[in-house]
Amino acid sequence: MTTSLTNDQLSQWDHDHFFHPSTHLGQFARREMGNRIITSAKGVHITDREGKTSLDAFAGLYCVNVGYGRTEIADAIAAQAHELAYYHSYVGHGTEASITLSRMIAERAPEGMNHVYYGMSGSDANETNVKLVWYYNNVLGRPQKKKIISRWRGYHGSGLVTGSMTGLDLFHKKFDLPLDCVVHTEAPYYFRREDRSMSEAEFSADCASKLEELIQREGPDTIAAFIGEPVLGTGGIVPPPAGYWDAIQAVLKKHDILLIADEVVTGFGRLGTMMGSDHYGLKPDLITIAKGLTSAYAPLSGSIVSDRMWKVLERGTDENGPIGHGWTYSAHPIGAAAGVANLKLLDELNLVNNARDVGAYLNTAMADALGAHANVGEIRGEGMMCAVEFVSDRDDRVFFDPSQKVAPRIVAAMLDRGVIARAMPQGDIIGYAPPFSLTKAQADEIVTATKAAVDEIL
Repeated sequence: MTTSLTNDQLSQWDHDHFFHPSTHLGQFARREMGNRIITSAKGVHITDREGKTSLDAFAGLYCVNVGYGRTEIADAIAAQAHELAYYHSYVGHGTEASITLSRMIAERAPEGMNHVYYGMSGSDANETNVKLVWYYNNVLGRPQKKKIISRWRGYHGSGLVTGSMTGLDLFHKKFDLPLDCVVHTEAPYYFRREDRSMSEAEFSADCASKLEELIQREGPDTIAAFIGEPVLGTGGIVPPPAGYWDAIQAVLKKHDILLIADEVVTGFGRLGTMMGSDHYGLKPDLITIAKGLTSAYAPLSGSIVSDRMWKVLERGTDENGPIGHGWTYSAHPIGAAAGVANLKLLDELNLVNNARDVGAYLNTAMADALGAHANVGEIRGEGMMCAVEFVSDRDDRVFFDPSQKVAPRIVAAMLDRGVIARAMPQGDIIGYAPPFSLTKAQADEIVTATKAAVDEIL
C-alpha cells in the first residue's frame, strides 16, 4: 500500500468508512477507544504504524499458527495467483491445490473421515454442516429430526444459525437469536459448577444427565446433531473435565444424534495433537476447520465429512440430483495453495509438538507466577491455549462486577508492556493462544507482562 498517507489521514478514513466487527461503534466514533493500524509482522510479533512492536500472544484470533512472515506460504500464494487466480469448484471442477489439500486433510483427520467441503470462514463451514445434517436426515426419511444442540458458552460463528448455536449473550441480543431450531445445554465448565463438592467425573456425568434430560424434553426423534468445540474457546478457554466427552458421546450414540466437532480453533495442532478430536477421543460425523488450515494467510474453511454421512449424501444425489449448496469461493485456488504450504510447514518445523511442549511450559509458568494470587480463581489450559480467570473472592468464588472491567484493564496494561492477550467476552478471563513457533523465552515474556499488569490493576 502507499506510504504517502499520514497516520492522521488513515485514522480519519478508518473512522469515516470502516465498519469494524465486534466493536462498540459509538465509542469508536467518539474516539473513546483507540484504533491501531497494523503494518507488518514477523514470527510472534506485530508492528503498527506508530512503530510499536508487540508480542502477539493470541495469534491474531487463535489463527496465525505457524507464525507471521512465513515466506513459504506467501510464495505459494503468489505462485498460485500468477498461474491460476481463480476457477470455481462446481460440477467436478478442481485445481491441483484444492485436490492436494483435500488429500492432506484426509490424511490428518480421524479415521473414517475422507471428504472435505470448502468455505471461507468457520461460520460458513458450520452453516454448511447444519445443512448437511438436515439433508442427511431428509434422505433417511426423518424430516422431523432437525434440532441442533449446542452448549452455553460455545462459539460457532456469527450467522443466523451459527450465531444461534453460539452460546454467548453478546451474539444473541438484539439479533432475535437463537432461532427455534437450536437448543442449548450446560457448558462443561468445571470451575463454575454449582455444586462445588462434585469431582470432575461427577460433573461430567451430571452434564451428560442434563443432556439426556434436554433430549427427552425436546423429543429424541427431533434432535439431529450436537455441536461442540473440543475445548471451549471464546467462551473462556475451558478444557473439558475428565470423562466429559466419553459421557456425552454415549448419550448421542443412544439416540442416533450426529456429532459435529467444531475444530476451527483446535484443528491442526492447537492442543498439541493434529486434531482436538484425537486429543479427547472424539468420533465425529463432521469436523469444522478454518483458522489453522491456512494459519490465516488466506481465508479458507472446511467441513470434513465422515464416511457414514458420505454414503447417505451420495444416495441423496442419486434420488434428488446435485447437492443444492455451494459458494463462489469454495476451494479457492489461492486459499488452497496457502493451506498446502501451511500444512507442510507444520510438519517440517515440528510445530505441533512445539505447541504441546511450549504450551505446557506456558501454562506451568503462568501457574507458578499467579497461582497463589488472591484474585486468581483458576489458571487452565491445554496445548498452546491458556486462560487466567479473575475473582473478587477466591475462597467463596465471588466474581467481579462486570462494570469493573478487570480483564480488559489488565489486557490494556499488558499491551503497555508490549504483549497482546485477549479479554474474553463473558467473564473476567484473559486468554492466550500464541503462534506455535513460540519459544520458552517468549513464553516467559508473556508471563512477566501478565504478572506486572495484574500487580498494577489488582
